[in-house]
Amino acid sequence: MKRTRIPVTSRPALLGAVVMLALTSASVAAADDGPGPLGVTAVAGVSARGARVGALFRADRGGRLAGGHYCTASVVHSPHRDLIVTAAHCLDGVRGDLVFAPGYRDGWAPYGVWKLGARVVPEGWDEDSDVAFAHLDERGGRRVEDVVGGNRFVTGTTTGATAVTVTGYPDAREVPIRCTNKPVAHSRTQQRIACPDFTGGTSGSPWINGDGEVVGVLGGHERGGSTADVSYSVVLGRGAARLYERAAAG
Repeated sequence: MKRTRIPVTSRPALLGAVVMLALTSASVAAADDGPGPLGVTAVAGVSARGARVGALFRADRGGRLAGGHYCTASVVHSPHRDLIVTAAHCLDGVRGDLVFAPGYRDGWAPYGVWKLGARVVPEGWDEDSDVAFAHLDERGGRRVEDVVGGNRFVTGTTTGATAVTVTGYPDAREVPIRCTNKPVAHSRTQQRIACPDFTGGTSGSPWINGDGEVVGVLGGHERGGSTADVSYSVVLGRGAARLYERAAAG
């Protein structure tokens, strides 16, 4: 299970970085904003595209961060330029105000802290529909996509047709990690990817292909996986397409 709790007490920023694992393959695949070795997890570098991924927090009454981050989300393109995608289990039943910090790193929110507005969660969702969207309130008269841009949310792609890059925020770290690999089919409705160290807090992490398209969202089977080395996503099909259309229209 990738999301195990919602912290409510503050935690000092953790020092250090994810230690690069020894490379076991010379394979290289183009994904996200550049090529990278397959199946290796490392600290995500700072980049324009990387700023579209951020951490979800509980917020205090002043809209500030309260406690540790507990899930990951990312900005996706929409007509109103205010939409993020994450896992349904990251939003459903979570009370109180939530905020999104794109590009969050070491206690800093370089692109601001954005309050979540309306949440769009599948009714009676299960592991085969563990995807959700949320609108973000304007900040200083601007919308989040105007600040960091947004990746396209794409459904109906073939699992494993290309490598994807998964970027997420483990709740025990204060920097994002990333890993590139080729997903494989787990079942007709689920896909999985082998990437080390994707622990609690990485639920909602986008799976982004080399065209900058979100083709998966970490969640689904076992709410993203019961081990740190294998993660899951719903196969984004008609249900996810309808949910996006509903969110985008709002």
